[in-house]
Amino acid sequence: MTRFFLLLCFSVFATVAGAQDVAPDVLIKSISDEVIGIIKQDKDIKAGDRAKIDALVDAKVLPHFNFNRMTALAVGRNWPKANAAQQAALVDEFRTLLVRTYSGALSNYKNEVIEFKPLRAAAGDTDVTVRSQVKRPGSEPVRIDYDMEKTPQGWKVYDVVVGGVSMVTNYRESFNAEIRSSGVDGLIKLLANKNRSLDTQAGTKPK
Repeated sequence: MTRFFLLLCFSVFATVAGAQDVAPDVLIKSISDEVIGIIKQDKDIKAGDRAKIDALVDAKVLPHFNFNRMTALAVGRNWPKANAAQQAALVDEFRTLLVRTYSGALSNYKNEVIEFKPLRAAAGDTDVTVRSQVKRPGSEPVRIDYDMEKTPQGWKVYDVVVGGVSMVTNYRESFNAEIRSSGVDGLIKLLANKNRSLDTQAGTKPK
């Protein structure tokens, strides 16, 4: 999972005026360039300042992910079994988990290069896949695909596939195993404990 998110963070997004009217591949590329530029120029981020890294993730990554849909897909068939309060808690903890993991990955950026493939989509499509690959000197390129949906707020990512492995599918097996063992509340507790552990490792205070 660490390698997965390390790769995933190299193509992060930001809020842009008029983003609703921007093609999904153009949006990802332009904002990826912006974020990588920030990482390269900010000495504190390059030095591993987790407060600034967290702020970068909050501002640039989160606005373009549909965490409700992502969490529902990750929980899978057990999602309808959770009540409204449990669903909200799951979304909150899953979102926090991704923030913590992104922050750790951003602090390890090593001048990777991202190449984007031409978008294969018809006019009027509201569900598309943006394809890219990440290149690092001395390593094989890694393919990263973004499944995105068009919403009234603009294009949102609801799954990321790295090297053929879906993020939501990858989580689904462990999430369902925990629910079978300890119920929905058990999964919420597991995610909360994981987030606290990541905070402790990073030396940051839980939000």
